[in-house]
Amino acid sequence: MLLLRTMLFVPGNNMRMLHKAGTLDADAIIIDLEDAVPMEDKETARVFVREGIETVGKEESMVFVRVNGLATGLASQDLEESVCEGLDGIVLPKAESSKDILDAEAILEKIEKQKGLRVGSIIIVPILETAKGVLNAAEVAFASKRVVGLSFGAVDFTRDLGVSLSKEGVELSYPRAYVALAARAAGIPAIDTVFIDIMDREGLIRDSKAAKQLGFRGKLLIHPNQIQPVNEVFSPTQQEVEYCKKVVAAFKEAQARGAGAISLDGKMIDYANYRQAEDVLAIWDLIIKRKKTPTG
Repeated sequence: MLLLRTMLFVPGNNMRMLHKAGTLDADAIIIDLEDAVPMEDKETARVFVREGIETVGKEESMVFVRVNGLATGLASQDLEESVCEGLDGIVLPKAESSKDILDAEAILEKIEKQKGLRVGSIIIVPILETAKGVLNAAEVAFASKRVVGLSFGAVDFTRDLGVSLSKEGVELSYPRAYVALAARAAGIPAIDTVFIDIMDREGLIRDSKAAKQLGFRGKLLIHPNQIQPVNEVFSPTQQEVEYCKKVVAAFKEAQARGAGAISLDGKMIDYANYRQAEDVLAIWDLIIKRKKTPTG
């Protein structure tokens, strides 16, 4: 299980922001070579990306690089320049099928062998940003063991759908739910789309809570100020943790007696509740371990 509550995009052509990224409390930093970098700066970003990986990699956050989409013809060079010791994975935009994942995997395997890295060490988080990608969410999620999370990109999705991105998000109801469902079926976390109004903290919190209720485990971010509130939304409260500990302890005791269900605080607890409580505690353990990880 990976802790991916917050995945912050940082422009790959901005060295000042790359250095700052290493000091932030995001679970993952995504060094962006795609949307945040204009075409004339792609080469500069590829040069900067190695130092960015080294800088961020010294800290607690996982390090990803968002490469350009496979259809652009730029992805192979992005991967050639980016894959190195210290890189945890890539974020693959515009993923639409298992073929996209397998094509990216083939490039990664070749580079890993060339650079003496363990084959399979670079993981993949695809972004589903088109109608075709969303409909093939399960296919993408199950395509490879390298796929460790499944994310949704609403801005490009609505553009593909031919509608505007609304504040209410009615047009996102089905795709968000379906992406979360596909990720859960594959046993990997679903990562929700960015919230583009960086000044609307309350809106961000509401949007994050709605995503959590759909089954998402985290969110893509575009500004450092979004990290703290989103981390908070996707973290169990102390009260939730204590209750889950009670559920796990009581259910294990009941199992030892041969019982399949119990009553706790007036509520029936069965195996499904027990597993859910264990999942919450596993996430909490990852959060605690991350906080104890030394930096520098």
